Amino acid sequence: MNGQPNTRLNDLFGLAGWSKGELARLVNRQAAAMGHPQLATDTSRVRRWIDMGEIPRDPVPRVLAALFTERLGRVVTIEDLGLVRHGRTGKRRDAGAVEHPDGMPWAPERTAAVLTEFTGMDLMLNRRGLVGAGAALTAGSVLNGAMHDWLHTDPALAADAPRFEDPLHADPAGYDRYEAAPIGSQEIEELERSVEVFRAWDAARGGGLQRKAVVGQLNEVGGMLSYRHPDHLHRRLWGVAANLSVLAGWMSHDVGLEPTAQKYFVIAAHAAREGGDRPRAGEALSRAARQMVHLGRPDDALDLMKLAKSGSGDETLPRTRAMLYTIEAWAQASMGKGQAMRRTLGEAEDLFVSDKGDVPPPSWMQMFDEADLHGMQALAYRTLADHEPAAANTAQRHAKEALELRANGRQRSQIFDYISLASALFIADDPEQADRYARLALVSMGANSSHRTWDRLREMYRLTGQYASYPKIVDLREEIKLALPKVPGKSTGGKRAQA
Repeated sequence: MNGQPNTRLNDLFGLAGWSKGELARLVNRQAAAMGHPQLATDTSRVRRWIDMGEIPRDPVPRVLAALFTERLGRVVTIEDLGLVRHGRTGKRRDAGAVEHPDGMPWAPERTAAVLTEFTGMDLMLNRRGLVGAGAALTAGSVLNGAMHDWLHTDPALAADAPRFEDPLHADPAGYDRYEAAPIGSQEIEELERSVEVFRAWDAARGGGLQRKAVVGQLNEVGGMLSYRHPDHLHRRLWGVAANLSVLAGWMSHDVGLEPTAQKYFVIAAHAAREGGDRPRAGEALSRAARQMVHLGRPDDALDLMKLAKSGSGDETLPRTRAMLYTIEAWAQASMGKGQAMRRTLGEAEDLFVSDKGDVPPPSWMQMFDEADLHGMQALAYRTLADHEPAAANTAQRHAKEALELRANGRQRSQIFDYISLASALFIADDPEQADRYARLALVSMGANSSHRTWDRLREMYRLTGQYASYPKIVDLREEIKLALPKVPGKSTGGKRAQA
């Protein structure tokens, strides 16, 4: 007990709308359901948790996390409630400091527990709609400050990490966590293959249909990481965790679960760093940056890209660095910084062509090929066209190049290319050609579950407004309205993301 109010718990308590007595009764009931019938909480104890900063003993924090998760309809972790005993998380004296309210970076032995707890909560909801009241994205500058020094240091190898009497030394978290046991290289190979299957499905259909399967797989990997494996296997397992976390984050972003997505990207960066893969950690943070640009926060995206680029390390391949530069350029375009964007894209092109291919790219970079390079350039120039209409002509050229190069199985990227091209044509005052490519996008969207495609389609709909008197465009606008799902409180023309 520190005598200071627990503001995080108090804020969530206010959102939940319970009385202190009601919460005490719910804790007792939930604890009994979780196998702790002896637990007895009363109103005075709830008051001490909120008003005096007292941290109750296990299993109460887990019980409270479960209750708030159900009540608010989004993942609420022990950290979110301010109920972590920071003295037990490792030797870092700054863990959980005031300037880093999320307790980032985590000590090594905490990462698996955070991963397992968060995925367990996500699965427990068993429904969509995790972005509940009070959920908010952490600013890019905050993540940058919290993780900069940590990402630039070498991770603790398993052999050098602190030993505990119990091999399952991670804090207990998650409610379906099985008894961890050692696994071998064959099991890890199977997990790595499953990542490829999930990644291909996401690229083709969007993140909605397989998100929970990925989260479930990640939850199991978190349990496996609690066991002390040989170093070479432990690193590979951390790699699987990083890849699955990125996928879970990207799929969550793809269906509009933004705070949930950001948490997975941060978990992915931690997992990659624990596995000694700094380029993977940088790529995970670049995903969070892309999310920020999509949501209209390019300044936060640039903060994250600084960290992603500097923290990736010297071993980062030129093609990976090129990908990072394209994201930075998109953020600059969103801010109307045309000169900086063109310079950054030029560096991306130089890096891409300098990659001799003598070193095989990691599995997570195989999706970034020449088609993606042109697709990101098209997106950046189309975004800049909102500030410099002449940029729309360059956007068209890159979008057409991307479409010619797109491989089979990349339907979602193809839809984005069509929308970028159609939007650029509308800006360039060519509604006839714009109509053609807009309809190709609509035809391709039938089996796609990506909310991001819908967001960009809404922005394209806005661009059609100046041609609303054209018969073809009148029909197109009606077809767009029919294709878009109805979102409460959002009009079809609402501006959210760059098309």
